[in-house]
Amino acid sequence: MLTEVEVAEQLPVNLFEFEAIAAKRIPKQAFDYFSSGANDEITLRENRNAFERISLYPRMLRDVDRRDLCVTLLTGQRISMPIMIAPMAFQKMAHPDGELATIEAANNAETIMVLSTLSTCSIEEVAARAQGNLWFQLYVYRDKAITESLVKRAEVAGCKALVLTVDSPLLGRREQDVRNGFHLPAGLTCSNLVDSKLNAMPLHAGDSGLAAYIHALYDQSLTWKDVEWLKSITTMPILLKGILRADDAELAIKHGAAGIIVSNHGGRQLDTVPATISVLRKIADTVAGRVELYLDGGVRRGTDVLKALALGAKAVLLGRPVLWGLGQGGRAGVELALALLQSEFELAMILSGCATLSDITRDLVEQ
Repeated sequence: MLTEVEVAEQLPVNLFEFEAIAAKRIPKQAFDYFSSGANDEITLRENRNAFERISLYPRMLRDVDRRDLCVTLLTGQRISMPIMIAPMAFQKMAHPDGELATIEAANNAETIMVLSTLSTCSIEEVAARAQGNLWFQLYVYRDKAITESLVKRAEVAGCKALVLTVDSPLLGRREQDVRNGFHLPAGLTCSNLVDSKLNAMPLHAGDSGLAAYIHALYDQSLTWKDVEWLKSITTMPILLKGILRADDAELAIKHGAAGIIVSNHGGRQLDTVPATISVLRKIADTVAGRVELYLDGGVRRGTDVLKALALGAKAVLLGRPVLWGLGQGGRAGVELALALLQSEFELAMILSGCATLSDITRDLVEQ
């Protein structure tokens, strides 16, 4: 029989509680990889702190008896809530089912999963279970033939959009990974990269194996022209993930991006960059509705989702809490994490006087 403590651990009541459970269930090297940020982790902490500094100004006496949380995305897909699953690598380190459990949870929640290039399940495996709810996140390799192959495979498999990560020409220095000499556990591979040279993650003295891998293989010469090249080889709409400046948002539009994900890579790349929620308003003003805006980084509460939408986001992408749910209970854990955040968001809408997403306007927040 389970103890009261074990029962309580199985039923976390918010996303923060998932992390404490995951810390006990996911192997230390993997947990450190998932949880850590770059350098002093200032940006990692600020992603949360910035949300907490924003106040809400709810409207009273509004009819909120019937609510609609659904949103239609640039791909034409209608999802049940403005909450999606961010791309995250190596999910089998959290649970043996890895990305397959995550996509099944996304299907159940009627939302989108963005699959990482560095997935431990292949594009084709995940897409076979995706029910159309899959986008693909791309890193660009020095060998453009490899990059083009990944894009074509994603399109053939049925991915609806391509998410180009633009903030990672090299890996940010994540000191926990350096201490641990991070590398993939035995039996796990980068399943989208069948070539042995690309699949192998070397041990590297004084650094993590992942940092050495990226230094050797990612294209550090990537420029805006490469966005145009990607547009020429795919019909999928391209979103740029990692934008933090309004002038870069303008350039993204100029070079053909269909969407922008305001992101600082979960505080894992350049430390001391601003929290994503703190720059969203300025980017939204610059974009002025010409392309869709999304946000990730620090989202843990339903009120965070409300604040992001009020400041201009179409939807948010949820990262680490998905991994904590995965580590806690596989597919069921991810489903619970998504359901908790959706429930919190709906309550925040009700208490703010919002029955539909169109009711969420900027005057609800003061920043």
